Amino acid sequence: MSERKRIAVNTRFLIKNKLEGIGLFTYESLKRITHLHPEIDFYFLFDRDCDKEFIFSENVKPVVLFPQARHPLLWIWWFEISVAHWLNKHKPDLFLSTDGYGCLRTQVPQVLVAHDLAYEHFTDNVSFLVRRYLNYFMPRYATNAARLATVSEFSKSDIVNLYHIQPEKIDVVYNGAKEVYKPVSEIVKEKTKAKYSNGKNYFVFVGAIHPRKNVKNLLLAFEKFMAETNSDFQLLIIGRKAWDFNEIENIHDAMRYKNEVKFLGHVSPDELAEIVASSFALVYASLFEGFGIPIIEAMSCEVPVITSNTTSMSEVAGDAALLVNPLSVIEISSAMKTLFEDRSLRNSLIDKERTQIKKFSWDLTAGKLWKCCTEVLNNY
Repeated sequence: MSERKRIAVNTRFLIKNKLEGIGLFTYESLKRITHLHPEIDFYFLFDRDCDKEFIFSENVKPVVLFPQARHPLLWIWWFEISVAHWLNKHKPDLFLSTDGYGCLRTQVPQVLVAHDLAYEHFTDNVSFLVRRYLNYFMPRYATNAARLATVSEFSKSDIVNLYHIQPEKIDVVYNGAKEVYKPVSEIVKEKTKAKYSNGKNYFVFVGAIHPRKNVKNLLLAFEKFMAETNSDFQLLIIGRKAWDFNEIENIHDAMRYKNEVKFLGHVSPDELAEIVASSFALVYASLFEGFGIPIIEAMSCEVPVITSNTTSMSEVAGDAALLVNPLSVIEISSAMKTLFEDRSLRNSLIDKERTQIKKFSWDLTAGKLWKCCTEVLNNY
């Protein structure tokens, strides 16, 4: 009888009630992979006590390694000392890291999921120590890995061009949307609007409030939209304050229609799904995305999308969204106005969304990530 295969997984972003992009990818893909492959033993490496909800099946064994890795110096300690020691002692068949960070001090084959290289393009949006860490370690991690996965053809091209990785070594593994994102009834829409927007129609933005997310131009575009249409709309902004929020506050304070803008902060996953599904449209004019999960979440709810014509967003949206130059307040505002005035266009976009969204699901994500892993398991 052959010995069972063992896979160690970096699961430090599985934190209860705090699943954002990477944590969500980790949760949805690993939940499926571990259930589908009971013949494999999975060792989930956490940097803090883990919640039992992340132990998806009997073949998952939690391991807590010191210290909590939330600072560049602690990242080095965790990956290059604690993780390295554990890998070298237990010698699993594979180390899977879903946040793109690897380990240089082990011979265990590694599969890394590199979601994007935003830090290479927006160097001012990260601190000095974080930038030094990423610039030094990430190219080395990518080169050292047996195989890479990433979440879009755009990000694959970026990794090839900036880190000089052979394209044959990189698999594209799209994100999915949670099943909770689906169309809702008119009754639910009215209740949601009564709760969050004083009964008014609203545009919604979902994401951390960060310069790269371009909330500044969204606010200016909404101001212009309101002035030109004299409509009774609100703008709901959902997400934590991540970086350089002062500029957003200053712009908001100076707005004529500032009372029609609501910063909701963090909301529960179920609430978020209902807010998105009840919105008039998602406006997601980010400057840079490796993927852009809110785009497909909105499409899953049959909500029209306005998004950027840059980086991965046009790839994810296809022809099922209005694409704009995120640097142009006029283009963003015009797209909002067009959706407001043209019902036939709105209906046409929703029809196209039903086709586009079939390209994305967490089941597909898990299958493609597992194929990436088996490439390494079978060849090392």
